[in-house]
Amino acid sequence: MLLNYAVSLAIAKDTLWRYANIVVLLFCKSFYFYYTLYFSTLFNPKFRNWQNCHFSTSVILHSAVAILFSKFSQFNHILFSTIWSFSSCIFHKKLFVKYLLISLDFTLARAYNLYYMKTSDYYVQRNNKNLETIERLLNEELPAFCFDYFVAIESQTSSLTRLNYAHDLKIFFYYMQEKIFRGKKQVREFTLSDLETVTNTDIEYFLGFLTHYKYGEREHFCNERAKARKLSSVRAMFKHFFNKGLISVDNSAKVATPKLHEKPIIRLEQNEVYNIINTAENGNGLSPHQMAYHEKNKVRDCAILMLFLGTGIRISELVGLNNKDINFDNNSFIVTRKGGSKSILYFDNDVAAALMRYIDQKEQQQKASLDDADALFLSNKNRRITVRAVENMVQKYAKIVSPLKKISPHKLRSTYGTQLYKATGDIYIVADILGHKDVNTTRKHYAAISDDNRRSVVGKVKLIKPEDD
Repeated sequence: MLLNYAVSLAIAKDTLWRYANIVVLLFCKSFYFYYTLYFSTLFNPKFRNWQNCHFSTSVILHSAVAILFSKFSQFNHILFSTIWSFSSCIFHKKLFVKYLLISLDFTLARAYNLYYMKTSDYYVQRNNKNLETIERLLNEELPAFCFDYFVAIESQTSSLTRLNYAHDLKIFFYYMQEKIFRGKKQVREFTLSDLETVTNTDIEYFLGFLTHYKYGEREHFCNERAKARKLSSVRAMFKHFFNKGLISVDNSAKVATPKLHEKPIIRLEQNEVYNIINTAENGNGLSPHQMAYHEKNKVRDCAILMLFLGTGIRISELVGLNNKDINFDNNSFIVTRKGGSKSILYFDNDVAAALMRYIDQKEQQQKASLDDADALFLSNKNRRITVRAVENMVQKYAKIVSPLKKISPHKLRSTYGTQLYKATGDIYIVADILGHKDVNTTRKHYAAISDDNRRSVVGKVKLIKPEDD
């Protein structure tokens, strides 16, 4: 009974939150279209009174209709926008031509937004979100000259790479503001001449600063690999401006990269693979709070774990899977790799059975939200499952099965790669299935396995004839 009450409460909360988001979104869009209309007649002050009246009515009607039609059809919403816009044209006959163009723009923009949100996939949405964050950082938290740098690297990098660059440079300029200029100059005021004053010693101190620093209200820690990545971002920016002749010296090139120690490959042993799947199925070892959601999620969790352990895909590749990507006729599916390329991978009958069970359950018990109707794996809120949710789910079961190992979805990928290499001994097949562009990346990760194989053959070749008893 308590479980049913908790589920009902969660559904009610989700419904209220969804409608609140619709209202806020439509109000924001209405304000946006109002200001588009306002500036288009900026030089006609006598028309401002009817604009304000029309705007107030438009906000109320569009918000109400959005709530009414969001449950039925996006097309109805577009149709209403069209009727409302063209009726305004007829009402204001003197401005018919000018207002007609504005109304067409209004309607087409709304139709495009609704159609785009309906048809865009996970990777398009993620890319757009990254671009919006980059734009915000460039406008608010990075010096103005960084805009030129990000435009220059756009054709050679992905949006995710540029976003990481932006975050790394944000911390570097924060360090310049606080430690080099002692707060006398704000980040947005920095110029290229200020970059020329940064010495290689300043950058070395920056690497020390990264060990433990406070940014905003949070404390941050960087290990040697995080420091190396941030140094690489800073170097790339200095190199760009130096090559273009905008700064006379590149002191970042004089700073040595932090020494990177080889990390041991952490993976599950075969018995741990069996145990983690069994734990996901029966829930042994879960807390009472976790058990409250286990019955609902266990089929989905088993399908995710088996897909990780049976194919070695990345977490972003799993989260981005759509229903149409799965083909049970030949047990294959399409994944979108880093950089946007697509590959066809295959799974065995055990993975196929787990996926079929989940899909059957989802069709019977869950209905995805409109924006995530194509998503394969759904959250408890009927939205596409997030990377963080998958990470938490894997860690939840891994802590029970192997408490001394810090198992993440990437470690499950390493587990698959290890088992595949042991079974085939072909590093090129492993590299191809895992999506490594450079086989040396695969070789580096699984060199320890090769060493084990070398040790295992010691003594196989006999040089001295054994003595007869």
